[in-house]
Amino acid sequence: MAEHGRMPDGAEGTEEEQSPVRRLPGHIQAALAGAGGATDSAGQPWAGRSLEGENASIHNFEDDDGTADAGYLAAVSGLLTADGDEAAVVASLATARVFVPIVAQLAEEAEGVDGLHADKQADMALVTLKAPDGRLAMPVFSSAEALAAWHPEARPVAVYAARAALSAVAEGAELLVMDPGSEVTFVVRRPAVWALAQQKQWVPAYRDAELAALLRSAAETRPAVRGLEVLPGGGVAASTASGRRIDGGGPGPELRVVLYLEDGLDAAAVQSLVAGLQNDWSRNVLFGERVDSIEVKLRRAAQ
Repeated sequence: MAEHGRMPDGAEGTEEEQSPVRRLPGHIQAALAGAGGATDSAGQPWAGRSLEGENASIHNFEDDDGTADAGYLAAVSGLLTADGDEAAVVASLATARVFVPIVAQLAEEAEGVDGLHADKQADMALVTLKAPDGRLAMPVFSSAEALAAWHPEARPVAVYAARAALSAVAEGAELLVMDPGSEVTFVVRRPAVWALAQQKQWVPAYRDAELAALLRSAAETRPAVRGLEVLPGGGVAASTASGRRIDGGGPGPELRVVLYLEDGLDAAAVQSLVAGLQNDWSRNVLFGERVDSIEVKLRRAAQ
């Protein structure tokens, strides 16, 4: 945590932290517990089903040509033209088919001719990445072509994005990374991943009125805080591969909280105040579910 001293006119400070890791909400745990069970999500048994002939439509993607979902492309185009936003991109994923890369992973090795080692058994495994902040991320692709360009040896498995989000949660991945290595790479943060997994609408933290009320309620218990403003964080924006800035899909802090403090506070008082507020916020379940990472900006209240 950075130390802050007295704030002269025009001066400001910043503190940034990632929202602490929390237990999965009960509804997500229930969804994960049901995955791979004897029944589907509607409670219908798998036993007795045929995947042949007319019943092959259970796959949903038998006529899939591997191209990107039109709704997702339109939402990304909206980002590029500044007519859309990242909420629209996540909303488009709610009904989109995506591709998850699966790769062979050696499970058992045997000694072959002349002592050479050979693969005896291999398993297929989901691919995960490590984000710059150390968290696990799952790469997901809008088209088979984009996946092949990224990893030619990976097998593309077509799934709905909601199922990919649930798989990410099961793998301990907090982020979905759409089309890594492409012109537009879009990061779906943890709260949006959870929303997709639950098939619920996602509202960005910086537009969440209920969340803003929670933040202000905690701040109002500190007399030294004269005001609080909620804004998009510095990590909302992303850059395309060609260097163009877009207002969404970035991996950094998505929520900026501006605290307007009374004058005369020393460094210790400011640090204690900010730490206390962040502790109060992080202990709230709603905050934990809806905020991925936060940056706190300090300013002197107007006299």
